[in-house]
Amino acid sequence: MFDVFGSVKGLLKLDSVCIDNNVFRLHYKATVIILIAFSLLVTSRQYIGDPIDCIVDEIPLNVMDTYCWIYSTFTIPNRLVGRVGKDVAQPGVASHIDGEDEVKYHKYYQWVCFVLFFQAILFYVPRYLWKTWEGGRVKMLVLDLNCPVIGEDNKSDRKKLLVDYFHTNLHTQNFYAFRFFICEVLNFINVVGQIYFMDFFLDGEFSTYGRDVVRFTEMEPEEREDPMARVFPKVTKCTFHKYGPSGTVQRFDGLCVLPLNIVNEKIYVFLWFWFIILSILSGISLIYRAAVVAGPRVRLYLLRARSRLAPQEQVETVARKLQIGDWFVLYQLGKNIDPLIYKELMSDLAKKFEGKDTV
Repeated sequence: MFDVFGSVKGLLKLDSVCIDNNVFRLHYKATVIILIAFSLLVTSRQYIGDPIDCIVDEIPLNVMDTYCWIYSTFTIPNRLVGRVGKDVAQPGVASHIDGEDEVKYHKYYQWVCFVLFFQAILFYVPRYLWKTWEGGRVKMLVLDLNCPVIGEDNKSDRKKLLVDYFHTNLHTQNFYAFRFFICEVLNFINVVGQIYFMDFFLDGEFSTYGRDVVRFTEMEPEEREDPMARVFPKVTKCTFHKYGPSGTVQRFDGLCVLPLNIVNEKIYVFLWFWFIILSILSGISLIYRAAVVAGPRVRLYLLRARSRLAPQEQVETVARKLQIGDWFVLYQLGKNIDPLIYKELMSDLAKKFEGKDTV
C-alpha cells in the first residue's frame, strides 16, 4: 500500500510561510492528495486485479476481455430489482429484447483514473495562479520574525523595515489582495463546476448519488434498488458479433466481471460528500470575504483578534489608515510572525501613522 501512495507524500509537506487560509488549503492540498491517491488506487492491479474478466463460449477469453473493455459493457436498468439467482443472474443482468428493453452502456469506468488526475490538476490551478501572483511577498516581509528567538538588534532592524514598507506602500496593495480574492472565487467555481462535470461524466447519476446511497441503506431489502449497482455494476453483459462458417453473423452474449467498480463505487460516494462539504465551506468563505471587503468594522474586529496582545487603541489607529490591500498583507503577516513581535509591530505602526515615530 505504501508503494501506491508513497508518490503523494511530497504533497503533505507544510509550507514554512502561510500565504492563504484553511479553506484554500482544502482545495489545493487535501483534495489534490485525495484525487491523486484515488487515481493511483484504481490503476493498481496489485489490489484489484484485472479491470475486466469476461466469460463466453467459443470466443478466446483474452479477445473477449479486450473487446468488452474497449467497446464497453451494458446492463438492463429495469432488471436491477429481483432475486439474484431466480429472477436475474445479477442486478441488471438478464435476458432482454432488442428495441423493447432499455439498455444502459457503461462507458466511463475505463476513464476514471484519467478523470481523477485531471480533476486534481484543476484543483491546483488557483493555487498555482496565487503563488505566481503573490511572488513571495509575504515570505520576504516575514524575514526571520516567525522565530521567537531572535537577536534584539536584528528584530529592531526587521521591524523598522516592515514599518517603512507599510508607510511607503500605503494604499497601493489593493490589487495584490483582490488577486487572492479572485483565486478564492475560482476555487468555488471549480468545485461547483466539478460536481456538474462528474454528473455529466457519470451520465447524470452523480448529483444524487450520495443521497441515493444513504436512502438505499434505510429501505427494506426486498424493495430497494442499489444505486451503486446501477452506476457501477460489478457484473455486466457484453455482446460480441462475428461471422460463422456459413458467412452469417453470429451473436455471442458474455458476462463480464468488473472488479474495478468495487473501488469506484466507494470512491464516488466519498467524493460526493467531500465535494458537497467543500462547496458549502467555499460558499461560506466567499460570504465572509464579501463582508471583509465591504465592512471596515469587520476588518477591525479581525485585526483585533489577530493581534490580541496589542492595545485596542493602537489596533484601531492602524486599522483606520489601512485600505483592504494593506489590511490583507498585515493580516497575512499576523499568521506568520511570532505574536509578541506582531504586538510590537502594531505598536510601531500606530506610532508611525500618528507621526510619533521613534523607531
